Amino acid sequence: MSGHSKWATIKHKKGAADKARGKLFAKLARQIEVAARQGGGDIDSNASLRTMVLKAKAAQMTKDAIDRAIKRGIGETSGASYESITYEGYAPGGVAVLIDVLTDNRNRTASDVRSVFSKFGGAMAEPGAVGWQFSRRGVIFLAGSASEDDVMVAALEAGADDVSQDGDLWKIMTDPSVVYDVKDKLDASGLEVQSAESTMVSSNVIDVTDKDDARNILRIMDALEDNDDVQDVYSNFDIDETIMQEVG
Repeated sequence: MSGHSKWATIKHKKGAADKARGKLFAKLARQIEVAARQGGGDIDSNASLRTMVLKAKAAQMTKDAIDRAIKRGIGETSGASYESITYEGYAPGGVAVLIDVLTDNRNRTASDVRSVFSKFGGAMAEPGAVGWQFSRRGVIFLAGSASEDDVMVAALEAGADDVSQDGDLWKIMTDPSVVYDVKDKLDASGLEVQSAESTMVSSNVIDVTDKDDARNILRIMDALEDNDDVQDVYSNFDIDETIMQEVG
């Protein structure tokens, strides 16, 4: 599919490691906290909070951890005050990178992000330089063992927009507002859902054929994801599986 994100596939495959070290849950808790602070703690009246809670549940975050984050957000317990910022940049090969952060220290985070780009041959960009090509979409990955007919029928009946094969997985695209509803319907149909998220997808895909560029792009993405203030990283690169295996 045009505009897909290779990084979405890579993040899915490395998700188990993220969970194991607690990074993913810490970031989800921060997102829930901010959503509750901005719109209140009622998931029925706060659409952003509902989306964050569904995202956390899909990642198997516990109810207690979710409730604690909501309480911090509405002031029932103490918590830091976070600012939401989006940074933009270019990785090697002209690859666009969009970074969403929640930080309690803008200067520290900006310095950290800039350092990552500089270290691996990229550069920060002005606001709007790359963001225009990204739009929010729902992305669901299914186990590739399911038949194409079963996936197509179930996905379209559940309200999905598009179905494609991505390596050894099926990738389902949806409107971002219904991604978790579609996930629940796919679960109910007996298909094995691997992951589901509302993410940013680019309309312009850059094919990366240089191994050094590929290696440094992946290093930039990993280093950004590993930063506690960075909540999500989106990009528009596509690296051939053969090169992916060679560069690790």
